[in-house]
Amino acid sequence: MNILVVEDEKKVADFIKRGLEDDDFQVSIAYNGEEGLNLALTGEFSLAILDVMLPKKDGLTVIKELREAGSNLPVLMLTARGTTEDIVSGLEAGADDYLPKPFAFAELLARVKALVRRSEWDHGAEILFADLRLDPVTHKVWRSGNEIELTAKEYGLLEYMVSNPNTELTRAMIAEHCWDNSFDSFTYVIDVYVSYLRKKVDRDYPTKLIHTVRRKGFMLRESLALPGFSDR
Repeated sequence: MNILVVEDEKKVADFIKRGLEDDDFQVSIAYNGEEGLNLALTGEFSLAILDVMLPKKDGLTVIKELREAGSNLPVLMLTARGTTEDIVSGLEAGADDYLPKPFAFAELLARVKALVRRSEWDHGAEILFADLRLDPVTHKVWRSGNEIELTAKEYGLLEYMVSNPNTELTRAMIAEHCWDNSFDSFTYVIDVYVSYLRKKVDRDYPTKLIHTVRRKGFMLRESLALPGFSDR
């Protein structure tokens, strides 16, 4: 497994590199955003670890341009800023996960392995539910034959819901599966992303698929809302 680390702090980059290599990963390092973007677009990597504050091109710009170029390379973003707004900004830009500095290497390694594992699983037959169709290879989504544009994180959340239809999914379950997190600050992030999905998946269709289970979480079901459920 070849990992790309884009980090301008040499001590941090070397620390990550040594730790990953001790776990049998191969590691390439870029010390600025321009070099990192070029390597990500031209190299063969299983994952990129990308700092937000970078010279020449910041991390958010790098991930946006990477996604605009059609790359599905999993990206774990690192930043010294860990507010909910910063987390949302990183995920909206196209990151797959987000780790605030300072961090324990054990947590970084666990997140790296989870993202790589998820990427390896992310292929196979199309996933169908009601009039939704998901392609795990291209991450494209259609409803009633109409393509829906989703970010990488929106796709991951929808795929999790489609893979568990008619099941109450608590915010803790969603945080742990889609973000590898269980801490309370992700409650707001999850609600934001469910809202994004509703606007794209449900807003233009009479049958709503994404329902809120009051005081619990969310459920994907092909029916009208029932007592205790809401499609808002």
